[in-house]
Amino acid sequence: MPVLINQPSNQIKLTNVSLVRMKKGKKRYEIACYKNKVLEWRSGVEKDLDNVLQIPNVFVNVSKGQVANKADLAKSFGAKATQDEIILEILNKGELQVGEKERHAQLERVHNEVIDIVAGKLVDPRTKRVYTTGMIEKALETLSSQSAHPPPTEIADAENAGENKGKAKELPRWTGVVTNKSAKSQALDAMKALIAHQPIPVTRARMRLRVTCPTSVLKQSVKTAPKASGDGDGDEKAAHGTVKDHILGLVEQVESQDVTGDEWEVVGFVEPGAFKTLTEFIGGHTKGRGRAEVLDMAVIHEDE
Repeated sequence: MPVLINQPSNQIKLTNVSLVRMKKGKKRYEIACYKNKVLEWRSGVEKDLDNVLQIPNVFVNVSKGQVANKADLAKSFGAKATQDEIILEILNKGELQVGEKERHAQLERVHNEVIDIVAGKLVDPRTKRVYTTGMIEKALETLSSQSAHPPPTEIADAENAGENKGKAKELPRWTGVVTNKSAKSQALDAMKALIAHQPIPVTRARMRLRVTCPTSVLKQSVKTAPKASGDGDGDEKAAHGTVKDHILGLVEQVESQDVTGDEWEVVGFVEPGAFKTLTEFIGGHTKGRGRAEVLDMAVIHEDE
């Protein structure tokens, strides 16, 4: 249904509208968009601007039909900015005004997406099997309620931490889903909190990789990362080993390894946190001739 402007009642009749607002140069500007289309545009799902905008114009007040003054727009956005460029800036960076029902639906969509991502990335460390989305959801609810009402011992610990400021690192917290952050980013925060607090036994699902490396560099000597001794003496001297030793040290479980011609290949499982270290090491010590190929981003179960 078309939007009617400047009716005899001096009112705009809007159907299924969402406003996107931006304050620029001490002025507030608005554009009128169709509901749900703004988020689709920002995520890249919708690419046709005509399907997003109800009215291809910039307003200071959409409900009153007050179109923005060209002089004000030039002062706020720059004299060289075209109307299309201004509309795109407001659409991409402005604040989306939504109703309560739409906000609740949006929050629910993000919530479900976060739960699905987390459920696919975390496993029971004993069985290597994923949890159901319901169990992940309950575990996160436990963490959010703990964040809202920390136990007395935790409060006391926090107060005592003032004496050792900078020494202790605060554990990640989970307070629930919000709509102004991506689901992927929030899922990462949720996983960190679940792993830190363990309301249920969880660990990151391991990655399955294929590492290839020229045999000519396998026996080269390198310094491995220093490791503290288990007797508490704090002995952290760097140990020496070969390139092959170091690679195998970062692979948690070797599935197979073989030599074909002048290339060594190993297939195995690594913790996600070790992947960056492994790829940087391979790149640095093989001068780009070695590589780590991801075969499975999250191995959720392997037969022992």
